[in-house]
Amino acid sequence: MTTAHPRGRALGRGLHTLISPGPEPATDEPTMDLTTGAAPGVEEHADAAAEAACRLADSAHATGWSATAVEDAVDAIDYLVEALSTLDPRAARILADVPTTTAALLKHLEHTQREEPPAPPPSGSGRRARRRLGPGWQGTQV
Repeated sequence: MTTAHPRGRALGRGLHTLISPGPEPATDEPTMDLTTGAAPGVEEHADAAAEAACRLADSAHATGWSATAVEDAVDAIDYLVEALSTLDPRAARILADVPTTTAALLKHLEHTQREEPPAPPPSGSGRRARRRLGPGWQGTQV
C-alpha cells in the first residue's frame, strides 16, 4: 500500500510511513519467500480487506461507532494478525502482542460504557458466528 495507490491516499499515508523495519538481524529461522505467487485467493482477499479497512477509516469518527462495529473491527484485526503470524516465526513474535492490545481496547470500552447500558440489538438481527483461522484454535467464538 503506497500513497500512489488510492488506499494510501484514503488513509492519508502509505504503509511505508507506518513501518520502518530497519536492518534484519541474522537468524537461522526459516522465512516465507514472498517473491513467489500467493495461494489461490490470498491476494484478492487481502486486497478486499485493505479496501474495506480504508472505507471504514474514511467513514468512522468518534461518535459513529457502535459496540457491534467495534467488535467487528477488532475481530478483523485479530483475524488478520492470526493470518500474518503464519508468515514465519519472527512475524508471529512481532505480532504476538496485538491480540492482548485489542482485548485491552474492548475491556477499556466496556468500562467506559458501564454508566450507559447498550441498547439491545433490533429483533432478528442476530450476529453471525465467526470461524477462527488457522490450526490450533480450541473453542468456538460467536
